[in-house]
Amino acid sequence: MSLRNNIDEDYKKAIKNKEQVKTNTLRLIKSAIKDKDISSRTNENKEGISDQEILSLLISLIKQRKDSIEQFQKAGREDLIKNEQNEIDVINQYLPKQKSEDETIAIVNELIKKHNLENLKDMGKLMGFVKKDYPGEVDMGLVGKIAKSKLGN
Repeated sequence: MSLRNNIDEDYKKAIKNKEQVKTNTLRLIKSAIKDKDISSRTNENKEGISDQEILSLLISLIKQRKDSIEQFQKAGREDLIKNEQNEIDVINQYLPKQKSEDETIAIVNELIKKHNLENLKDMGKLMGFVKKDYPGEVDMGLVGKIAKSKLGN
């Protein structure tokens, strides 16, 4: 079953089970997917965005929530922090299991060797390989830090 179908089915279940947080978060996800479908609609692409693009969308939704949490912490709004964290928890259910820091370092090292990447100018290529080969499985911020330390020498 596709990621889109999983989200649709879980949305229906959440409504039936009166799970307010999950229902609201899934409604937000469905809306974001629909917006992306509309903006990427062309003559060739009438189906909408792929599971790969949905994963990227979910990752960006989590990043937005983390940024919001940061702002709410500065403002001392614990009630809003809890809400954002609940949304992150729901969104995470649709992402693949995240690689650990050690696994991420190994992935970066392997891709640097495999593609003969040598300096910081190659960082964009490396990031592209990581996104293509490990969609949603690694923290791209961590990849960036690791890549800078490896390619910066």
